[in-house]
Amino acid sequence: MDPHERGDLVLLIGSSVGVKRAPVNLWWSGDKRRQGHGVRNPKLPPLELLQRSANQPTAEDYVRALAMSDGDGKTVTVGGKGSALAPSSVFAVANGLAKVHVDSSALDRLASSRSSPSATHQVAFPSKFTPEERRASFMVLLGKLVLSGAAGTRTTLPELISGSLNSTESPEVGPLSVTEEELSILEKSGANLYGVCALLDYQTTLMSTVVDAVAALSCEAIKADVSAFNSVDAGDGFTSKEEIGVSSDMKVLLNGSKMVGKVEVEAVCSILKINATLRKVVKSMHLDMRANLNSTVKVGKSGSRSDGAAEAAATALLSLASALQDVGQSSLFRAKVNLDTITLDSLRNSLEQIFQRHCTSADDLRGRFRVILDTLYGKDYDNFVHEVFSLSNSIWKIVAWEAISAFAALEGPEFTGKGMEGEVNRENVSVDKKSEKKKKKLVLGKGTSVLVQLIKDGLQGTGENAADSSDMVERSVQKLLLFFDIKHRQFDVLLKTLKDILESNESRRLPKIPKGTRDFAKEQMSIREKAFSIITEVFKKHGATALDTPVFELRETLMGKYGEDSKLIYDLADQGGELCSLRYDLTVPFARYMAMNGLTSMKRYHIAKVYRRDNPSKGRYREFYQCDFDIAGQHARMQPDSEVIKIMTELLDKLNIGDYEVKLNHRKLLDGMLELCGVPMEKFRTICSSVDKLDKQPFDQIRKEMVEEKGLTAEMADGIGEFVKKRGRPLELLSELQKKGSKFLENEGSVQALNDLEILFKALEKAKCIDKIVFDLSLARGLDYYTGVIYEAVFKGVTQQIIRATETQVLVGFLGEDLPLGTELVNEFWQADVKAELSLSKRVMKHIDHAKDSRIPYMVLVGERELNEGVVKLKDIEAAKEEAIPRSQMVEEVKRRLLTPKVANL
Repeated sequence: MDPHERGDLVLLIGSSVGVKRAPVNLWWSGDKRRQGHGVRNPKLPPLELLQRSANQPTAEDYVRALAMSDGDGKTVTVGGKGSALAPSSVFAVANGLAKVHVDSSALDRLASSRSSPSATHQVAFPSKFTPEERRASFMVLLGKLVLSGAAGTRTTLPELISGSLNSTESPEVGPLSVTEEELSILEKSGANLYGVCALLDYQTTLMSTVVDAVAALSCEAIKADVSAFNSVDAGDGFTSKEEIGVSSDMKVLLNGSKMVGKVEVEAVCSILKINATLRKVVKSMHLDMRANLNSTVKVGKSGSRSDGAAEAAATALLSLASALQDVGQSSLFRAKVNLDTITLDSLRNSLEQIFQRHCTSADDLRGRFRVILDTLYGKDYDNFVHEVFSLSNSIWKIVAWEAISAFAALEGPEFTGKGMEGEVNRENVSVDKKSEKKKKKLVLGKGTSVLVQLIKDGLQGTGENAADSSDMVERSVQKLLLFFDIKHRQFDVLLKTLKDILESNESRRLPKIPKGTRDFAKEQMSIREKAFSIITEVFKKHGATALDTPVFELRETLMGKYGEDSKLIYDLADQGGELCSLRYDLTVPFARYMAMNGLTSMKRYHIAKVYRRDNPSKGRYREFYQCDFDIAGQHARMQPDSEVIKIMTELLDKLNIGDYEVKLNHRKLLDGMLELCGVPMEKFRTICSSVDKLDKQPFDQIRKEMVEEKGLTAEMADGIGEFVKKRGRPLELLSELQKKGSKFLENEGSVQALNDLEILFKALEKAKCIDKIVFDLSLARGLDYYTGVIYEAVFKGVTQQIIRATETQVLVGFLGEDLPLGTELVNEFWQADVKAELSLSKRVMKHIDHAKDSRIPYMVLVGERELNEGVVKLKDIEAAKEEAIPRSQMVEEVKRRLLTPKVANL
């Protein structure tokens, strides 16, 4: 093919394999530059800018510049001991940013070959491959030859390829005389696929960092609602790790921002999942790429037989293409919204015209994706990876335009420097001084402010010698596009700045809590304190005293007490010669306390945190509170059990949480059931652990666990299934189980359990709480210390509680900043034991908003006018009514209203 038809920069090398450096012929087709072909070098201006100059660059200009450049002195070594080829190295060599060097020891190993050429091979590239893609493919081919070199591989090809990579942009070699071993490596290397994959890996790894920063700028430009980023890891093991990472980065970038607001934008809400998906796919691809680049080719019979590697790589690439497509669509939408928010008509119109001419459209993205699917279905993997790479380049342009539009929306006239101001004035665009003053008060995030300043610094001098405002806008766009050109030195500055923001000690990532733990904010603490207060009151009413024990115990005290769950105990490092563990529950420490102090009876309650080294699913934690009430000692049969269950129903009623039921069973009845089904006694505890999961998993799944994992027969498991289905009203189901012919009557332990339950249910009936009890044979516990009645409360309804974080009864809003006078007013309430807060501000709405947000029922508003008249304004926040009352009566009036219940209140 004529190189003029292709528009490539071509290096033709003589076909003699003994020639290391051949004469070079160069062609350039100038009308192809606009399609993106040609040499790219960070030390040379991009073609788009050079076209504006009267002196058009020639191919010789580029080659001369490349020869003068040493790639900043960087060298990539192939084949050295411990060396590994990385995507970044392939990118550097492919773009002339580094030279390639084959390690001498690798060449020495290949030099021992005595094989002679016996075949001919032509290294071929798809016609659409750019010089960058071709050089990347050559780099991978070089690595495969050096790493896979066998007895029949010579030094000739590695020297030829490394020489061409160090000399020009688009190497091509004519038909090569090769050995059988070399032919096998050349045909099976997958160099075209893996070479472009390496470029994609490097490019998208950088993109996964940059897109978050650009999206953060858009959030401020749009004044978007960013509450979605507050969903940091709740510690329940249910949140995606990558979503947590995106959320954390966005919060660091937007930390302290006064620009974000309450505008709900779908393309902002979707940032969390879309950008997280890109991160996930890129990381997965990166792991595969490191392995693919450094794996050897199995030398054997040559041929095109597939080993599945290309198919596997294509599958990963399709996931990447899909993720890129989503990122592009989302970024494009935000860019358009950003443009709409630009207040200066001249700037907005100029940018929209350039945007429509040069930025990839949504239709273009869809068309590219269809081409990607077509090449994949046709198993044209080389062109498939090229199309994905082209898509990635398009996404970079969109992301760059999102940043440009966001910066223009945030900075307005400063987008093109001071030169824009004159043009604005000539267009009679008036600027509201008040709004400009207000704008200056708006504060960007700590991270985004650094990025904005970096862009502003880069735009300095843009307006010099500009013909008009549109010319200045276009120049600014070209400058900003360089910030997002990964081959340009300005991108390195951007990337370093982002890393400093997200990783440096000065702007450290926002801290997070360990998995399985959680913080409790003021609202939750208010609910917790109220609940603990009610629970403690009920416990004390029944004669219990408080007990506290250490958060950790000797390991020997805890081990062996929890059956299979003993593996969940948190062990501590050996300190001072004692092996300790965090307490798993509050029951074993209570038993230890009783034994250690020689106590035989005690009624105690204990509310404290316990710890379990679990991999928590949603709603479960590694650190959580337990609330224990225990009665130890000798008592009448079933007396402690009946009182504890009565206490449970009493405190749940007082907590007013809504509808609930207490499921109840007897451990001896459960053991009898297992014995009747033929379960060996040594398996009782482990099977109980399985049965205990029935509230979360269907019986079919539990049956499979019991049979396949725990060794029960199918008949045993089915027998258990028949028993655990029984549940109902306590006295009715008990009567059924006590009827003549009941299998339970055949087991001594079961008979004892039924007799215990008869006494218990009759006592609960007299205690007026049996209507809350459900007799459920599926209820089980796997722990060894459960020997009698077992029960648990199950919430059935929707919670009705509304508890505010503060107990403040009245807000004293003083219209001014006179602290002594404000303190005098609020102190009158404090002395009268009224819970009050003082707020000092000249703005009435600030006081009202604070009262509403804190759900404070009343507010006393006092200003200079009220002081002069000897009155205060008493406002009912909920009813939105206020009236003036004498200051001397304000305390008594508030107290009177507080004592008068509001019928509408919960």
